[in-house]
Amino acid sequence: MSRWDFVGRRDELNRLLSAVGGPAGRGLLFSGSAGVGKSRLLREGIANLPTDRYAIWSVSASATTAALPFGGLVQVLPAEQPQGLSPAGILRWAVDLLQEQAAGRPIVLAIDDAHLLDPPSAALVHLIARAENTTVIGTLRNGEQIPLPIRALWTDDLVDLVELAPLGPAETTGLLAAILGGPVDAGTADRLFRLSAGNPLLLRELVLAASGGDELSRTYGIWKWTGRLELAPSLTDLIDTRIGQLTPGVRAVVELVAFGEPLGLHLLQRAVDPADVETAEERGLITVIHDDRRLNVRLAHPLYGEVMRRQCPVSRTRRLQATLAELLEQVGKRRRDDVLRVAVWRLDSGTAQDPGLLLDAAAQAFGRYDVPLATRLARAALEAEGGSDAAELLATILMFGDRPDEAIQVLDSVAGVITDDQRRSRWLTVRGMVSYWGLSRESTVEEIAASVAGLTDPADQARGRAFEAIMRLHGLDTGAALRLAQAVLDRPAAPVAARELARCTVAHLQAAQGQYRRSATAIARVQAEAARWRGDMPYLQLAMELARGTRLALSGDLAGIDAIVADEFADLAGAGDFRLGTGYLAILQAYAARLRGHSDDALKTSLGACAVLATSRVYAGLAHAERAQAAALRGDATHAAEAMAEADRTHAPGMAVLYPWLEQARGAVHAAAGDLPAATKHLSALADRLREDGFAGHELLVLLDLVRFGQAAAPVGPTCTDGGRRTVAQRLTELSERVDGTLPPLVARYARAAVDGGPTELLAVADGFAARDLVVYAAEATATALHHAGRGRAAATGPARERLADLLRRCDVVDTPALRLLRPTLSEREWEIARLAAEGATSRAIGERLYLSSRTVENHLQRVYSKLGVAGRAELRAALRSMPGQEGTGPA
Repeated sequence: MSRWDFVGRRDELNRLLSAVGGPAGRGLLFSGSAGVGKSRLLREGIANLPTDRYAIWSVSASATTAALPFGGLVQVLPAEQPQGLSPAGILRWAVDLLQEQAAGRPIVLAIDDAHLLDPPSAALVHLIARAENTTVIGTLRNGEQIPLPIRALWTDDLVDLVELAPLGPAETTGLLAAILGGPVDAGTADRLFRLSAGNPLLLRELVLAASGGDELSRTYGIWKWTGRLELAPSLTDLIDTRIGQLTPGVRAVVELVAFGEPLGLHLLQRAVDPADVETAEERGLITVIHDDRRLNVRLAHPLYGEVMRRQCPVSRTRRLQATLAELLEQVGKRRRDDVLRVAVWRLDSGTAQDPGLLLDAAAQAFGRYDVPLATRLARAALEAEGGSDAAELLATILMFGDRPDEAIQVLDSVAGVITDDQRRSRWLTVRGMVSYWGLSRESTVEEIAASVAGLTDPADQARGRAFEAIMRLHGLDTGAALRLAQAVLDRPAAPVAARELARCTVAHLQAAQGQYRRSATAIARVQAEAARWRGDMPYLQLAMELARGTRLALSGDLAGIDAIVADEFADLAGAGDFRLGTGYLAILQAYAARLRGHSDDALKTSLGACAVLATSRVYAGLAHAERAQAAALRGDATHAAEAMAEADRTHAPGMAVLYPWLEQARGAVHAAAGDLPAATKHLSALADRLREDGFAGHELLVLLDLVRFGQAAAPVGPTCTDGGRRTVAQRLTELSERVDGTLPPLVARYARAAVDGGPTELLAVADGFAARDLVVYAAEATATALHHAGRGRAAATGPARERLADLLRRCDVVDTPALRLLRPTLSEREWEIARLAAEGATSRAIGERLYLSSRTVENHLQRVYSKLGVAGRAELRAALRSMPGQEGTGPA
């Protein structure tokens, strides 16, 4: 593990540096809780100050020196002090001494933990702050007694006092990535942020504890925290110090909140003395927050609960949990989550006897996509004689927890006790789901079809047919899938969950066909019924998200992708370890980042998806295909090929409907390797297959890739009656009349402009792409316009080059065939000279620097102008900046 880098806090650091160098002459003190990063910020600020310009003295006060006169400034003052001086004289002597040693430079006195200064040192600091040409900067800890001379620093307007807030989520994630030497899984970063509450010191202890216990693992380059939180002795001691000594009454308060938070204030006051609650709040151990009309109590820091729960004896732990359950049962389970809370307390206290309570709670936990908690509760319900209902729910949860073999065992264990058709219908569909998606058994579809045919109740049949429909869709039997789904929707007796699952099948197929408006209407209908199907079939959310994500991705609606990645389901799935949900949403997020040209985010996010889905084959192939696309966008052919190989290895046969995404990625991998003929051949064949399958939405994007690869005039599709074949541009024009939305006409216009070679039209297309935030497509269209402009001079190409440079500034590393068209074959010497000339150096200055004659420099520049198609130096800078990945920095 590397040293802790300084991450974030840039605004605070700049403010500190401005306080030193600013004209106001005011100092700055940062206050904050222990471990929030005050000392590190102060040290970083001092390190950024030039010692030749400032006379800098650093002081670290401590409890050891607080009792000694001038002990706090022992690092600054000489060991021997003049004899016979009054206290005021010693202070004046000390100020004069520092001024003398500064030798005319401004004085900067930096004091860490200024609240620990002894009285004479505090008085001297105050006097120094009043002196000319001096600045006092430092830190204070919240909740400590502040010496009066230090407090007077800000009351007398000699310094500004600024509260240093904890790190935010983004800063915490950045710090973790810097320390671990690589990106961190979003769930891990969020968990560590919540546990540390943004405190760098606590974060450090958590990471050290996790590393020491082998709980931090790296998969596909992404760090993920797995397993139980281990509290190292140093971390426990640190929290114990903060909690301090507790009376029995206050301890009871803190322990109850630790096991019950968020705990209603009225419940807590029924169990303990209200005076002890007040004391705990005054000491900063608990905090009272408003939640709707209820006052809830939480611990002041998440780690307080971890330590209190670990230190509490088992017998007292169980008694406290039983007490909490009884308290809530006495006042009545008024809120929906009260059932879940009571069930967990009963289970943990060993007093759970009601299988119905456990089963309801397990369903509620799964409805929140909290897979680990739902698994515990469902297993307990089964062990408490919950029967086939408990077995069905547990098997479902195990399947989504990547444990399909165990799920099959659970289902088979109750097969003999199922007698009625309704239970058998549910048992068959759950077993089919586990077998098909969990174990990748394609024969499951026919088994389900045969079993459902033996059911007599229309509602039971509808449930089975809805599952069969979506299985056939995923297996690419789209005709049968549509017939089955429509039959369920046409059946009035169909249960809500079965009907909406069938609607998801239809919506997904409509999206693939380019019928985006009808698909959106269907998805909205499914969402509107969520409250009615979530309790019965919470995993239906995945079918809905796949349909919705397919529509958004194919239509180029990046804002829509942003919205679903940020909605409640994303938060619930991430917090509850619902990997299929978080993995799929990460794929969509990577897709949007890629089309925006944010290749760094696209690669990191797709790697995160690969790591999350490492043990599941449902979306694993799709995640690796998106990783291949991100690597190809960056021009990293090796990484792209490796990711494509993983996509092929992990792609599940039962997810054949995803083949367009994988095969489109394969074309990008060919192109990244520089084999455009192979990419063209592959994508042309893929377009033909998509046309036969009726996937017009996918076909349009594949044809767009062919346009991007310079193949707008290439023939595609079957032979027409006149003996010829349509070109890519002609086929896109046809599709623009069949596929919904504003993207298809824009893509068709792009293809026609690429064939005609009109720079003006291509630039207009680029504007259309940029307006949709499709920055990569916009940059490529602009590059194509410049390429067609050929050797046009400044009037024709200058503005276009500036536009391309602006687009590329919005991107990270991008390297595509269309952008490579502008990359000239300059020698290393020509690049060197061109770069210097673009920076404004004269030919004579360049010659002196490179030991060349001015004439030789001019000859080189003329060859550069010719290769770049520019008239002279005035256009050179824009030309270099418009070259992807170059920006005038060196040869390709």
